[in-house]
Amino acid sequence: MSKKRIVIALGGNALGKNLPEQYLAVQETSRAIADLAEDGNEVIISHGNGPQVGMIHNAMAAYSRTDPSHPALTPLSVCVAMSQAYIGYDLQNALKEELLNRGTKKSVATVITQVRVDENDPAFQNPTKPIGHFMTKKEAAEAEKNGLKVV
Repeated sequence: MSKKRIVIALGGNALGKNLPEQYLAVQETSRAIADLAEDGNEVIISHGNGPQVGMIHNAMAAYSRTDPSHPALTPLSVCVAMSQAYIGYDLQNALKEELLNRGTKKSVATVITQVRVDENDPAFQNPTKPIGHFMTKKEAAEAEKNGLKVV
């Protein structure tokens, strides 16, 4: 039997609604991934992060309201990088632990990525997925002054 390169895509919602749920989700997921790796397959994992980005963005916005020295608007790109890092960290650790518990020595690594999106994509004309907290009209006007598009 020839070994394969297997790409697994995990949706952000499958990772739980908070850090404790995510921890349990990656432990369970790692058991299935370890089975594939133990069979000699090369496994690549990609994941969504929509809910996690929203949580980070909301947390940063809440923090800015309690500490005036913190910027009111954390760039979305920074929130995305944060979510990639902590999700990757949890997945990497859970998978490494699962493999070690089985006596399997395999390298596990997390890679943070960036994707360039076409700024002229027509989907930007009608955004349908909210990110972050809901704002008052005053908060939205202030955010728009700082370059954020609010819909």
